[in-house]
Amino acid sequence: MIRRRALLAGAAALPAAAAVAERRPPQRLKERAVRFAGDGDATLAGTLLLPLSSEMQYVPGVVLIAGSGPTDRDGNSPLVPQRIDLLKQIAELLARAGIASLRYDKRGIGASTPWPTGTLADHERYFAWDNFVGDVAAAHRELLKHDEIKPYATALLGHSEGGLLALAAARTLAAEATGRHKLHGVVLAATPGRPLSEIVRSQVARGAPALLESFDRTIAAVMATGHVPADLPREQQLLFPPHAGPFLQSALSFDPAKALAGLDAACLILQGAADQQVVPMADIQPLIDALGRRSAAGEAVVLPAVSHNLKLVSSPADPGFTGPLAPAVADKLVAWLGPLLGA
Repeated sequence: MIRRRALLAGAAALPAAAAVAERRPPQRLKERAVRFAGDGDATLAGTLLLPLSSEMQYVPGVVLIAGSGPTDRDGNSPLVPQRIDLLKQIAELLARAGIASLRYDKRGIGASTPWPTGTLADHERYFAWDNFVGDVAAAHRELLKHDEIKPYATALLGHSEGGLLALAAARTLAAEATGRHKLHGVVLAATPGRPLSEIVRSQVARGAPALLESFDRTIAAVMATGHVPADLPREQQLLFPPHAGPFLQSALSFDPAKALAGLDAACLILQGAADQQVVPMADIQPLIDALGRRSAAGEAVVLPAVSHNLKLVSSPADPGFTGPLAPAVADKLVAWLGPLLGA
């Protein structure tokens, strides 16, 4: 299969994708509430969004995976006062292009199983990294249970930390795939290519260099013990909540570039040039390099004036939380996933 690697200098580089989107007749949508078993006794609540054409023919499907923190199925978090709606917007975009999607509230969030009662150890087990990876795989299995979905045309789309979970879950799904149920593609949107331990250290070094030594000690302790040290300074408590030790021990050491190099599925790396959290090109270059070590198809695009949340920014100070998807992002997703999945 031919590999494609592209670095876009501007939105004008996508006229063909825009033309395809304009020619495609708009799809009416239908929505279905779903509940399914995740890992570790969690029940996850989500939304299956289908194009109306699914009443007459099978359609491809994509699992949408939220980024870090208490993020719900639509891509919103109580930690951000603005309404982002990233995953909801992607779901509606794909449905209008004839592609179904399943998105879900993360464990402990929204209508999914809430925080467990009990001890700190109970909380640590519930929020372990392997459970979040297992939830992605469970969402893909749920997607395949719906009669409208082509079992041979599915993909994962992870945003930010969700991209890391997608890479880890893809390995699980590849091991259990039979016949035509093989995962066909993975989209890594604003996903770091270096281990999170390096990303966090770089962020602290840029924003608060005087705190770097203290953060280094905390990261080393978490990675060594799987537990968050007690009595952390206030500036570290949000990044290292007490229950997150086992999750962070795995997440901080996970190597996304290595995982991508071993993935036998097409991959799109989608990155905003104005991302203030995952920095082009330093944080994503390892992923781009990994594409060249694979036989499966791959493409990387870096889009100007696009934020971490895939929205247009108006200035360097604009975090790009609100508004619709950047047009170049929407065009690229449809142009890449449509042919791949046969939409």
